Amino acid sequence: MRRQWTAAAVLAALALVPAAAFGQAGSQITGVVTDNTGGILPGVTVEASSPALIEGSRVAITDGAGRYTVVDLRPGTYQVSFTLPGFSTVLVEDQELPAGFVATVDAVLSVGALEETVTVSGEAPVVDVATTRRVEVLDREVLDAIPTGNNLQSTAQLIPGIKLNRPEVGLTTAAQQTYMSVHGMSVRQTTVAVDGQLVMSSGYDGANQNYNNHLANQEMVYETSGISAESSAGGVRINMIGREGGNTLSGQQYFGYSHENLQQDVEKQLTQRLADRGASSRESIDVIYDFNTALGGPIVRDRFWFFGSFRRFEIDKPTTNSFTRSDDGSVPRYFLHSRYGIDADGVDFNKRLPGVDDNSVTSGLLRLTTQINQNNKF
Repeated sequence: MRRQWTAAAVLAALALVPAAAFGQAGSQITGVVTDNTGGILPGVTVEASSPALIEGSRVAITDGAGRYTVVDLRPGTYQVSFTLPGFSTVLVEDQELPAGFVATVDAVLSVGALEETVTVSGEAPVVDVATTRRVEVLDREVLDAIPTGNNLQSTAQLIPGIKLNRPEVGLTTAAQQTYMSVHGMSVRQTTVAVDGQLVMSSGYDGANQNYNNHLANQEMVYETSGISAESSAGGVRINMIGREGGNTLSGQQYFGYSHENLQQDVEKQLTQRLADRGASSRESIDVIYDFNTALGGPIVRDRFWFFGSFRRFEIDKPTTNSFTRSDDGSVPRYFLHSRYGIDADGVDFNKRLPGVDDNSVTSGLLRLTTQINQNNKF
C-alpha cells in the first residue's frame, strides 16, 4: 500500500510539471522593442494572449537591451500587446503560432497619451529565424485536407527529407510497420512523443512505432535537423500536440472504407512477369475501414474541460502466394464461409482461399484538463 501511494504521488507531481520540462511542446514569441527614434526600451510590459492558453495570457518584461521572450506557449492565434507609461500602446493581432516555433515580433512605441492604442494587423512570421532547427508543422486543417492513411508514416512522406522504406498508400500499410529515416541515419534514430512525452515502443530498438488516434492530435510536428540535446537520437523527431476541449463544445468524425469488390480482379492483375517468377496470387484488398470520432468541450467553463476520441480501423489484406489450406489439401473448417462459395454442408476441397493478413486497432482516449492556478494546469 505504501508503494502504491508513493507511485501515485510521483505521478501527480509529474502531471503538475510545466509542459516545457518534457521538452519542445511549447513555442515562443520573442523580439525587440524600440521607440520611434530607434532607441531601446527596457521595462516594457509584453502580454501574449490567446484562447489556446488555459490561463488566457502570459506576460514578459523587456530587459536592458529591449529584448523579451514569452516562453512555453501552446499552438494557436495570439494577440501581443506592448505597454509602457508615457508611450502609446501597440497591439499586434492575428499572430498564428505553430508548435515548436519561435516567432519574432518586434514593436516600435511612440510617445503618446495613456489611452492611445496603435493596432497593427499583419501576417505572422512563417520562418523561424531564432533557431537552427528544421521543423515542419502539420496543423489540424492540413491533416484533414490531405488524403493520407491518417498515421505517422503517411503524413511523414509529406515532409521534405524524410525517407520511408516503402510508400504508404490509402492505409494499406498502416498495420505493417513503415520505417522513417532522415539524412541517411538508422530507422532506430526515430523518436515519437505526445506533448513532449516519449511514446516509442521497445520493438526493433524503438523503430517500431505505436498506432495513433489521428483525431486526437491538434498538430503533428516533424523535426529533421538541428534537434536539441534533449533528444537522445538524431533522426526524425515527431511530436504530436494533443487536442484540448476548450470552452466551445465541438466534434469531428471521419470514415473511410474500401472493399475487394471496389478493385480490379486480382487474377487479372497477375502479370505474366509475376507468373514467370512463381507468383500465383498477389497482394490485394479484402476489406479496409477506418472510423474515427472526437468530441470536446467544457465541463466547467474557464475551469474544467474534456476531450475524447475513439478510433477503430481494420485492414485485411490477402498476401502474395499465401493460401489457407491444410496439409491434406482440405480447407480448415474455421475458414468455411459462404462468401467464398464454401459452407459446412458442401465443402469444395479444391478451393484454395487466399491467406489474409488480418489486422485491427481499437483506440479510446479521454483527456481531462483543469486550471490549478494562473500558470499551472493538471
